Amino acid sequence: MEGEIPNFVMVWTLVVASLTYCHTIGNLTSPGKTRLLFVLPVVLFFFYLPLHLTTIFLGGPTSFFLCWLANFKLLLFAFGKGPLSSDPPLAHFIPLACLPIKFRSDSEKKVQNVKKGQKSTLNYAVKALIFSTSIQVFHNKESIHPKIVMFLYAIYMYTGLELILAMVAAAARVFLGVDFEPQFDEPYLATSLQDFWGRRWNIMVNRILHPTVYEPVRDISIRLIGKEWAPLPAVLATFLVSALMHEFVFYYIGRTKPTWELTCFFLLHGVCLSIEITVKKAFRGSTWRLPAIVSGPLAMAFVVVTGSWLFLPSLMGRCQADVMAVREYMAFLEFMKRVGDFSMLTLS
Repeated sequence: MEGEIPNFVMVWTLVVASLTYCHTIGNLTSPGKTRLLFVLPVVLFFFYLPLHLTTIFLGGPTSFFLCWLANFKLLLFAFGKGPLSSDPPLAHFIPLACLPIKFRSDSEKKVQNVKKGQKSTLNYAVKALIFSTSIQVFHNKESIHPKIVMFLYAIYMYTGLELILAMVAAAARVFLGVDFEPQFDEPYLATSLQDFWGRRWNIMVNRILHPTVYEPVRDISIRLIGKEWAPLPAVLATFLVSALMHEFVFYYIGRTKPTWELTCFFLLHGVCLSIEITVKKAFRGSTWRLPAIVSGPLAMAFVVVTGSWLFLPSLMGRCQADVMAVREYMAFLEFMKRVGDFSMLTLS
């Protein structure tokens, strides 16, 4: 754990230097193949950098921010698209490239307190309370039914991610004057798979996959199969790319070969979402519609069952994320204890 901090600083120092280079390239070249040739080495470099980190709390988010967000934004930037194409200054370009943020306009700052999706302190307090039970569950998991453990881990994964991003967002708001894009919008309230994946879960990933994968595949499909059915192959392609990126991130966390359960999970959901879209098209204009009170629990039940079957075993079994998280948490507490002891010794 102690050696991880210098590596973390080294990785992000190289990230800043690489993005400074990309910003300079953007000023010297026009969007297109030439800019892509200059940016591509950085994209490959960002796939390599997370290999220097081995912890789940530092390595996991870093691999996600670099391999997924930064690389996809840089590919869009190479062709004059995406948030980086607005020619931001270097001080904005760097955080905008690798973090899920957006810069507030003056009008947005005035209405930020009533902005849709802003969550209360109570909301985060409840999720923190739920997440605080994870250590107790981990230490007693042998006496709990495995299915219940998987269900609880799914809740901890969601609440943990949201709390971590909320803390990072608060720091970014204070020091950079920026807002993090929301990662989740209460996904347990989803009324369908389309609502879950498109509007509530992994929102920033959805926003980056839409222009990089969905739109190009949809545009090609329109010429081949027409506008009516073009979204279907676009959805499948988006879920396939998402699956491959998850395999990358999970490899960085666990350093084990993929078992492709993750890929099966996302392809299954891609197929089911395509079926849902087709059914909705078939009943378009009809008065018959499945009530949200029925469709919502059905959608969430499907997500929970398939996630427990295919997604969580890769995270907890292959990567042993729960073991890593508890070990790192205990190491952090020990480190803080030593810092406190040293401070008391110094003061005395």
